[in-house]
Amino acid sequence: MTTQMSPGTQTIEDTRTSPVDVPLEPGDQERFSHYVEKDKLTEAMVMGTPVVALCGKVWVPSRDPERFPVCPECKDAWEELKKDDDGDE
Repeated sequence: MTTQMSPGTQTIEDTRTSPVDVPLEPGDQERFSHYVEKDKLTEAMVMGTPVVALCGKVWVPSRDPERFPVCPECKDAWEELKKDDDGDE
C-alpha cells in the first residue's frame, strides 16, 4: 500500500489578501471615501495634486478608497445631484 498522492494532485494555499487583511494606519478609523470627479482623481493620483470632494474636503488622495466607508456628506450631495439631473425637485 502506498501513501503517495495521485499524479497531478496538490494542495495550494490561498494567500490573497482582502481589504480586511490590510492593516490600518493611524487615524484610518476616522477616514472616509469621498466622491470626486473621476478625471480629477486620476490626475491627482498621478501628479500628487489636491482634489476637492463633494463635501468640500481638500486632500491629496493616496489610499485605497475601498478600505473606508463612504463619506455621508458626499453621499447626500451625490444623491441631490442625481435628483437634479433627473428633473426631480
